[in-house]
Amino acid sequence: MSFKKIIEPLQDNLEHNGIFEPNPLQTEILSKIKAGTSLFVIAPENSGKTTSIIISVINKLKEAFEDAPRALIFVKDKQEALALADLFNIYKRGTDLRVYCAYEEHNLELQREEIYLGTDIVIATPKRLNRIFYLNSINLNKLQMFIVEDAGFLFRNNHFAEVTRTPESITRCQYLVFSDKFDTRFERWQDSFMHLAQIVEHQ
Repeated sequence: MSFKKIIEPLQDNLEHNGIFEPNPLQTEILSKIKAGTSLFVIAPENSGKTTSIIISVINKLKEAFEDAPRALIFVKDKQEALALADLFNIYKRGTDLRVYCAYEEHNLELQREEIYLGTDIVIATPKRLNRIFYLNSINLNKLQMFIVEDAGFLFRNNHFAEVTRTPESITRCQYLVFSDKFDTRFERWQDSFMHLAQIVEHQ
């Protein structure tokens, strides 16, 4: 997939930020993501994993639609959530896509109210997303993309179990897990909601 096949505002934003063509990782995975394939993407740091997430989500969702989120991205902590949201805000200029961050350091009741008002992309820590979900404060029925950025953090502080619980309430979705290495514990996901996922290992 070349950048010519993405929506015009996104292409303009990429070029404005000095990105004119896909790097090797993006050349390998963007077309697969666009086709709806679930993936484990195993690639080293600074290979373009985060930019691939942003390109794929913006190009798939295109514009704001109804109130329920269509993309859910799990991150390690507040700092990672805010940093990723800042990048989305750069590359989604010219669209009306709505990005929301949910993390422990923010008021829970306010987060519930703000999510209820409508969002397209939720960037969340596992613990806070689970609290919001089990309070019936987020509707995942419209979810199209379930993403874990830099999945190495999952194996600390029970995050793996918290993320694993979320797909139990999702009927049909594309799953994308990005990591610098394939952990054997991912095999549990291969046996359940990611049983059709491909593994892309990029050096």
